[in-house]
Amino acid sequence: MSACVSLNNLQRQFSRVTVLKGINARVFPGQVIALLGKNGAGKTTLLETILGFGFPSGGEATLWQVKATDISGELKQRIGFVPQQDELLPSLTGNDHLKLFKSFRAHWNQPLVDKLIAEWLIPMNMHTGKMSVGQRQKLSILLALAHEPELLILDEPVASLDPIARRQFLQQLVDIAADENRAVIFSTHIVSDVERVANQVWMLRDGDLVYQGGLDELKESFVRVTLTFDQPVNPKINWPQVIKQKKSGNQIQLTVEHWQPEMEQQLAQEFSAQVRVEYLGLEDIFLEMNP
Repeated sequence: MSACVSLNNLQRQFSRVTVLKGINARVFPGQVIALLGKNGAGKTTLLETILGFGFPSGGEATLWQVKATDISGELKQRIGFVPQQDELLPSLTGNDHLKLFKSFRAHWNQPLVDKLIAEWLIPMNMHTGKMSVGQRQKLSILLALAHEPELLILDEPVASLDPIARRQFLQQLVDIAADENRAVIFSTHIVSDVERVANQVWMLRDGDLVYQGGLDELKESFVRVTLTFDQPVNPKINWPQVIKQKKSGNQIQLTVEHWQPEMEQQLAQEFSAQVRVEYLGLEDIFLEMNP
């Protein structure tokens, strides 16, 4: 299966600041990728570079084997994008936007549009300049979904949605994900939402892609381990998989990546301690990897 997105040693610099540092990644149909990172980690820059909105300082980003900055109108038809700040025209109504966007699309799923307007309660006769931030965000998402893109990229798509609207949107993402011919990349700071819909995670830290892989694999390989000793001790655990350790009385708490089940017995034998292993949720993993 061919990748719809390929990043090869991708770099971006602004003045003397390096925002993306040699990123290598692939996106395949059927993947729903959650892009996680603190504010300023480079998430928006990465998504905009994938879409060809800016030229790489080094390496390249390609869409269907074509440089992102060189894609044709035909390839653009296969992409849907929701920016962090919507670009709706305040003097037009929601219906006006639908007519405008539909005129540029070779394919348009009107039944899907009608369904989402009804479910999301979008006031289509209202000028977008008078809509709430959440209503504008719903309309932006609708316009990105209406032509059923093969590649859907969303930058913080649920940031302004209330909990009910967030749940409705995430369910729509689940439906999209069921189509193995389509791929989704979405950035978010609401980590709890990721576990509902994503099957892949990209974790960006200071411009480096520090993790890319399956969500389930990440949750199985990242643990918190507590070693309990018979009396207070002060050993230093020098295992390469240990990324953080904290001592309290007769206990040492470790954060371990690339965990394997056999490590539990190895720790117990090497340090003569009782070992308790706690598998972490994605939010805790994110916090541990982004101190």
